[in-house]
Amino acid sequence: MPTRRTPTGAAVLQPEVTNAITEAVLDELAAVGYGRLAMEAVAKRAGVGKSALYRRWPSKDAMISAVVAEFSVSRATAPDTGTLRGDLIAMQQAVHDWLTHPRFSRILPDLIAEGARNPGPAEEIRGAIGGPRREVARRVFDRALGRGELPAGTDVELALDLLAGPIYWRLVVRREPPGPDFLEHVVDHVLRALGAREVPAGE
Repeated sequence: MPTRRTPTGAAVLQPEVTNAITEAVLDELAAVGYGRLAMEAVAKRAGVGKSALYRRWPSKDAMISAVVAEFSVSRATAPDTGTLRGDLIAMQQAVHDWLTHPRFSRILPDLIAEGARNPGPAEEIRGAIGGPRREVARRVFDRALGRGELPAGTDVELALDLLAGPIYWRLVVRREPPGPDFLEHVVDHVLRALGAREVPAGE
């Protein structure tokens, strides 16, 4: 069988170069913010030419959106511990780790501020992060509905907001540590609000 060759003139995107650029974008965002980030600075930090960036993304906005989305969505989890409470505590821990990541904890407030100044790109980033992360989290509630832990007709969209709101408010808005039992307390309050019930194993 003949070996397939890359068409003449086609760009071959090397994964290690893409990874270096991705890390450089995150480092630059954390260091200087969205508004001051320059393609030249990212290329220099990554040790590549600026053309390597434009082979992957058509613009600065597209590059930032793609990199931040990949970083954020890859950290979304839908744990299956066997109980809704266990799943939600594990999921909340993953959200905590995402929001307190050394780089992302500096990037996110700047992205929020940029959204007020420049709504277009910010809306693209929110769509690239929020929608996919919520779809991952929804699996936990779908399993719980299937097990009978939640009442039929549970408003899953509201449940997702109830979970995310307190930890976001505490970490990003108030910028205070949540404390050792905070995540469990949030989960237990949400479970009571949703009318969740424990389902014995094998039921």
